[in-house]
Amino acid sequence: MRQICLMLLVLSLTAGCSQAPNNGAAPPQDPTNNQVKVQQIAPQKLEIKDSQAVADRLEQLATSIPEVENAHCVVFGNTAVVGINIKKDLDRAKVGTVKYSVAEALKKDPYGVNAVVTADMDLDQRLRDIRDNVRAGRPMTGFAEQMADIVGRIMPQLPRDIRNPPVNQAPNDANQVGNPNL
Repeated sequence: MRQICLMLLVLSLTAGCSQAPNNGAAPPQDPTNNQVKVQQIAPQKLEIKDSQAVADRLEQLATSIPEVENAHCVVFGNTAVVGINIKKDLDRAKVGTVKYSVAEALKKDPYGVNAVVTADMDLDQRLRDIRDNVRAGRPMTGFAEQMADIVGRIMPQLPRDIRNPPVNQAPNDANQVGNPNL
């Protein structure tokens, strides 16, 4: 029985390896004839040369949405992060709609096509602080301070990572009874 199973396995492997292509046609001689050329229709991301002008432009686009009270943008490299401050009386579902509307408005702009939009109030405040530090001539220091604060909030505190300081216990009467070394 074992030999029959082994023979069937060997035969199926050899038959599977020697099959012709699925459609039975020979492979094309010139592979460049079968390539499809597609025109790029997504907006191209432009290289950001003046980050402050781009930040101002994206902030104006974001504030053009009716429910957005103000916006703060930070540009680093070719990436922009836009924090929006939305009217406080909106419910959560409407906040998502406003955030989506801002993203749609930014998508139509060549500088905003790959921007990140957040409606988190804390992140918006941190973006405002980073932007203010950049405008005050402290881009790296301000960014590093805010990133340290953000990471400090995100980083979990695990009980197993807490190290107890050495405890200097004063000997009491209970410890001294029966232990002459104390």
